[in-house]
Amino acid sequence: MMDGKRYEALEGQSVLQVALEYQVDIPHFCYHEDLPVGANCRICLVEVEGKVVTSCTLKVIQDLEVFTQTPRVRALRKKNLALLLAGHKEQCPRCQQKELCSVMQTLRAYEVDTGRYTRPKTACPLLRLATAAEIDPDLCIGCNQCVEVCQKMGVGFLKLEGQGASTHAACTPNEKIDCLYCGQCTLHCPVGAAREQSAIKEVEADLEDPEKIVIAQMAPSIRCSIGEAFGQAPGRDMTGECYTALRLLGFDRVFDVNFGADLTTWAEAHELVERIMQGGSLPMFTSCCPGWVKCAEFYYPKWLPHLTTARSPHMLSGAAYKTWWAKKEGVDPQKIVVVSIMPCTSKKYEASQEKFLIDGWKPVDHVLTTREFVQMLRARSIDLASLKKSEGDMLSQYSGAAAIYGASGGVMESALRTAMWLLDGTSMERVMFEEVRGMKGIKKAHVQMGGKTLRVAVCATKTNMDFLLQELEKDPEAYHYIEVMACPGGCIGGGGQPIPTTQRIIAKRIAGLYSIDDHATIRRAHENPLAKEFMEQYIPSLSADRQQQLLSTHYQPRQRFE
Repeated sequence: MMDGKRYEALEGQSVLQVALEYQVDIPHFCYHEDLPVGANCRICLVEVEGKVVTSCTLKVIQDLEVFTQTPRVRALRKKNLALLLAGHKEQCPRCQQKELCSVMQTLRAYEVDTGRYTRPKTACPLLRLATAAEIDPDLCIGCNQCVEVCQKMGVGFLKLEGQGASTHAACTPNEKIDCLYCGQCTLHCPVGAAREQSAIKEVEADLEDPEKIVIAQMAPSIRCSIGEAFGQAPGRDMTGECYTALRLLGFDRVFDVNFGADLTTWAEAHELVERIMQGGSLPMFTSCCPGWVKCAEFYYPKWLPHLTTARSPHMLSGAAYKTWWAKKEGVDPQKIVVVSIMPCTSKKYEASQEKFLIDGWKPVDHVLTTREFVQMLRARSIDLASLKKSEGDMLSQYSGAAAIYGASGGVMESALRTAMWLLDGTSMERVMFEEVRGMKGIKKAHVQMGGKTLRVAVCATKTNMDFLLQELEKDPEAYHYIEVMACPGGCIGGGGQPIPTTQRIIAKRIAGLYSIDDHATIRRAHENPLAKEFMEQYIPSLSADRQQQLLSTHYQPRQRFE
């Protein structure tokens, strides 16, 4: 029983898990259903048999009687909150922008005054993770979630250091370990100490410049996750509402990264077929995840020749906007600003790299995470869920194959649909590859195509990639084609997504992406007429060097923090 009301629970569940299931209010910071229970924040207190204990560690038993709101419990919660979060408002960027962040909402709900308390400064600078994420040690409450998830991803870049109230997240001194910029630390931080490096101010400045043509493009994953921030169920397709919202924010054109996904699929499938038929480096790895690319460049440089040279979707479509589309519209590319809305922090790092420059300009000027998009909407009091749907502009047309890019296995499935057409000029009747779908960390399949049997694998997180590469060391010919993503479930579980993100939520988001594909009129990338025009008419009209500049990239071994 909780507060005199009886609830059903499964054996082994904690009181906090039951409370969350039945929406009983017990505040908590350090609990996450996919990570080990640490009971570090001491906020989820309840009273049982006259004792105050943490509800995240208290296991349910028959006829257990729990009280969640006794004066004693509330007093201890308030004290612990005040001690943990003293100085939060002064340090938090969102608080400084006069936005009521989730931490301040908790403090307000529990009528906590942190003014009487001070937390000692750590004397440690802001830890910047390239241009992707950052960790503020003076906001950190030492809950250990970022450390736990970094270990779970197979990286182990973060650790806790300091003592008592000065305990905070820091990077390991081990020179053989580097960050992948995946942003899972930001996704699991309950107090905004780990966060994306915000591009909101820069985007808003460009939106206010009448000389600029500002293009928005959102990744496949955004549409099936952003609704959660506005009370919608995970997996609900909010594409039309997002298009409307982007126009309300002032964007001049609303395009879609899914268009770029069709272009990447076309280029990558072509390269796969070429390698198979002409004896190129196999297995071929996907490369649209910059977290995985950083992983390969730092940890596995010997495998770099095996990565596809195809640019990732938003970088390829950004290049298309500033060349092909600009020429069609008679627009000066220097006036175009491309803003990508991504489920990922490592896309910020990718967009900043000089190797992608074309004629001195960036294909993508700014990257916003899903959470930053939400912040911009809330700052303008735009309720996404109440908006009417609208259509995107010219370059928002895409296939079902593009929509599934956000799910682990989706890039491979998209490429296989087009590779068959490239092999023999026919479109295979089969468009669904169930073997490469789902939440498993490693998925394997044999695919019959063009009289050949392709051995393929799909992998998510460095933990699983380590296992797969051990297999390849023993048998370099084990696979023809491998998809790799840095985050669990693929981009849909990326580090820029709404909080909370859990395995259960990711699975629902993935179902939403596959539903978009199921209902699409066009399900193969090469059947998208706009992608067809770009790849079959515009690209062949260019010199070989220019084609390479727009479509391809290259890789190099990297040092730590590079």
